[in-house]
Amino acid sequence: MHGVNEVKEVNGVDLSFNLIHIKMKKLILLVATFAMCVSLSAQEVEKDKHLAKLPAVDIQTLDGKVFNTADIQNDGKPIIVSLWATWCKPCIAELLAIADEYEDWVEETGVKLYAIAIDDAKTSARVAPFVNGKGWEYTVLLDVNSDFKRAMNVNDVPYMCILNGEGQIVWQHTSYAPGSEEEVYEVIKSLVKK
Repeated sequence: MHGVNEVKEVNGVDLSFNLIHIKMKKLILLVATFAMCVSLSAQEVEKDKHLAKLPAVDIQTLDGKVFNTADIQNDGKPIIVSLWATWCKPCIAELLAIADEYEDWVEETGVKLYAIAIDDAKTSARVAPFVNGKGWEYTVLLDVNSDFKRAMNVNDVPYMCILNGEGQIVWQHTSYAPGSEEEVYEVIKSLVKK
């Protein structure tokens, strides 16, 4: 019977050293994994403490008046902000899909949707007739110079974010696929329950 401290050699290789080396690697990996998990947990808590708010940027109402995005509010209820354009088919599809449900959403959650068109000076005159033709009940604004779009670091439209009652961005996405409005609705409902 071999003793615990007995050195075993096979073909001149010290097996006890290899075993210790393997155990040390596992221990280091375990400690590193634990440290990374603790760090990520701390970042999540920190992230929740410092949720982003919308940047304050001057844009326009449909009748040409200045509107600052810091004034986007809804009396402590959820807010949807959608960046879209009249030339963007997925943008229109998303806003049309939400329009079908919007009245029910407002009734149930009090949500308010701000649809901010990024049409430039050449196409911005089309926005008001377009919106009127669709019968959208959203608050529609114009970001003719894309100042708000740039301040939000948005590259592509459609872009949508949801703000909680404190005006903090809690969810965002780009692009649109049929049915994704249900995810938007679920996020809104979860904010109302909190």
